[in-house]
Formats: sequence, structure tokens, C-alpha cells
Amino acid sequence: MTNVEIPVPTGRPTRSVADILKEAKERDVKLLRLQFVDIHGMPKSMGIHVHQLEKALNNEIMLDGSSIAGFRTIETSDMFFYPDLSSFAVMPWLEGDRAVARVICDIYNPDGTPFDGCPRNNLKRVLKEAQKLGYTYNVGPELEFFLFKRNPDGTPSTETHDAAGYYDIGPDDLGEIVRGEIVDTLERLGFEMEADHHEVASGQHEIDFKYSDALSQADNVTTVKIITRQIAAKHGLHASFMPKPVFGVNGSGMHCNQSLAKVGGGNAFYDEKGDYQLSQTSMHFIGGLLKNIRGITAITNPLVNSYKRLVPGYEAPVYVAWSAANRSALLRVPAKRGNATRVELRSPDPAANPYMAFAAMLLAGLDGVKNKIEPPSPVTANIYKLSADERKVQNIPALPGSLYEAMEELKNSAVAKEALGEHIFHEYIKAKTIEWDAYRTDVTPWEIDRYMARY
Repeated sequence: MTNVEIPVPTGRPTRSVADILKEAKERDVKLLRLQFVDIHGMPKSMGIHVHQLEKALNNEIMLDGSSIAGFRTIETSDMFFYPDLSSFAVMPWLEGDRAVARVICDIYNPDGTPFDGCPRNNLKRVLKEAQKLGYTYNVGPELEFFLFKRNPDGTPSTETHDAAGYYDIGPDDLGEIVRGEIVDTLERLGFEMEADHHEVASGQHEIDFKYSDALSQADNVTTVKIITRQIAAKHGLHASFMPKPVFGVNGSGMHCNQSLAKVGGGNAFYDEKGDYQLSQTSMHFIGGLLKNIRGITAITNPLVNSYKRLVPGYEAPVYVAWSAANRSALLRVPAKRGNATRVELRSPDPAANPYMAFAAMLLAGLDGVKNKIEPPSPVTANIYKLSADERKVQNIPALPGSLYEAMEELKNSAVAKEALGEHIFHEYIKAKTIEWDAYRTDVTPWEIDRYMARY
């Protein structure tokens, strides 16, 4: 089979089959993991022996698509791995006594066309829309997570690993050693790390890596999650990217800094003479995000639990507004300008499928660029302290308050449907409807504690 190329920008150097075969031999690789994600962003992989490596790199390895959430039915289940050769990497550890490599794959149909239910293929499709307008889409996600102790039987507990706070250091921050090993492992895989630190809540941490193109960053988010959980497990801990695992403390977000770069070079969001030194393109992008955010929130915040983070009182954004600095706003423009000019969307959480979330955010912003949607005036006041009447006067709506509300918005969003494509859109609605119904009909410990003795 021949590889059907979908040309999109990537920050990784190109690789050839010959290059990879040479490296695998030199580093004595015994096992290759073919990695991809389902529509929920769950990492999946198939392991093959090194003697199958050349076949895999030439797109000749098959998978059963009917066994993957949101992919194919049993009647049309044959599919193929198409490795992105630039993503080949030898992992900096052994599995048993075997050296292991991984390569990130797109999923293709038997006729050699990209499978439209593959989130990575779908993001490539959406990125080409930006290219047609003369832009590259760059993203800088900030991943937050908790480190929890494990119960004696090995299951995760909700007891945090430390009692440190924002920017604390050791010995209070017991996570320094774990974070340090995570960062070191990622750097050995070729990541350019920018920062890591303890977050606000006990046991909560953040890792940031270099701003880059959206496709590479979606791959990177997936890799960081895998590495973080593996390193945590090595230390007897559980790393959780659940948005709100502990009641009464801050939840975990995935703030997404984003910008458009001109294909010929230069940041399309920067204009030295514009208001706030922002270009009309950036203002329209902000306008598009604000207009469409309620319709894509079920993608950026995909769990029932996501909406227990999006409540006032814990620094999470709740209200649809923007600001040049104000951290109570949903959209914030950090102070740096020039090539660093960017817009930070603060609502996404780390449970989101990054391929789908980036596609949705991009098309929401491009809707503003194409249709010249002007944003409202920036909000400088602390929105959390405004009354409901004051927010109404200033036309500051709230984000959806539940997965059900977010799904109703998604169903009516033309941008969301375009961002996901027909296949993923319908499969995602089906899966999330099942999830909401399971939650809605469950009898929770809260209900037992509150009602059992009284009624």
C-alpha cells in the first residue's frame, strides 16, 4: 500500500523508512508500538515484533476497527495503520529486557483513503482549512494533573501525594522528584520543555512544553499523559487527568494558548498599531471563539465530571468574556507581544481529546476570521464578583452547566459539526448520551448520605 499524504505543518523533522530501519537496528529495538487514539482521546496501541517493522512503516499492518470506540461496525472492520514516520521514537526504558519504540499512526480504510472517524485524520482535515486561508495554527497547552497515593490493593485513592501549594518547593512539594523524572523522560524523547511546577491544590501539578503546531501538540499531549502515568506508577502513585477529582479544591485544566501564524512567516495576531497591539485577525478570532464556545464546550470539556470544575470559586472560567489580562475571563490575552502574541482559552480540561479539541477551537476562531465577527468590549472587572444582574447588563453569558446542557448546544452547533465531521459528530453524541444517561440514573453516595435516614 502507498501512503496517501495529507500535507500539514509539523514541528518534527521528516524521516524516511531507511532512516528508521537504521536507527532501530543500531539501538537494538525489539518491539514497535503502533499508537493511535479513539474518539475519547484514549491512547491505544498494537505491539509488533521488530521483524514486522518494515511492513508497518509501509502501511501493511491491519487492525480491527470494530473493537475501537466510535470507529467501525463488525461488518466493515478491516482498517490499516499508516505511521507518521516523523513521530518514530525509541522509548527511554525497557519493557522487560526489550528495547521499545513507538510511532504515532493515522487510521486508513482498505482503499487507501483516510478514515474519517480517526481523530488525527480529522484534525489534519481541519488544519488544511486554515492553510487555505494562509495560516498555520499553533497551540501551547498547559497540562494540569494530580498525583494520588494508591490503596493497598493497587487501586487509586483520592489521598494526595503531598500538601504543598502553588509554586511550593521541596521538601513540601514531594512531587518534585516525580515531575523531574517526567520532564527528563520527555526531554530524552525530544520534547522542548518550558516549565513545571506545583499547582494550587495539594497533590496538583502542571507541565508546560514548547508552543508548536497543533498536530504535533495533539501528539505531544497524548504522549505526556502516557509518560506521566507510567512514571507515577513507577513511584507507586496514580496520575489523574480527571478534571475535578477532589471536592472543595481547584480542578485541573488544560489552558490552551493559541495563535495563527502567516504561512510566509510572522504572527498574524500581532499588530503594533492595533488596540492592545492586537491585529484585526486576532480580534475576529476572539469574536469567533466567544460566539461558538458554548457549542464546542462538550468537546473541550467532555465528562460529566468536567462541569464540577467549571463553577465559581476555584479560578476556573465560567463566564463567556475576554480580557487583556483578567484571569476571571474565559479568554485572556497574555502580556507578551510580537511573535509571542496569543489568546489563552482557559476552559478546556485535560480529559479532552486534544485532536478534537484543537479542531473545534480552530474552526470556532476561523468562523470569526472569515465572517469578521467583532468581539464585545474586554471585561476588566473580576467577573466572579459581578451579580447576575450586572452580568446580564454587560451581556456576559455562562458556559454550559452540565454535560447534558453542553450536548444540547453541541447538537445545534454548525461549527462543532464541521470541526468533527459527520462520522465523529454522530458517534460522539451517541457515546456522550449513554454517559449522561448512566450518570443521570445512578444513585450516588451523596444521595444516600443526604436522603436515606431522612426519608
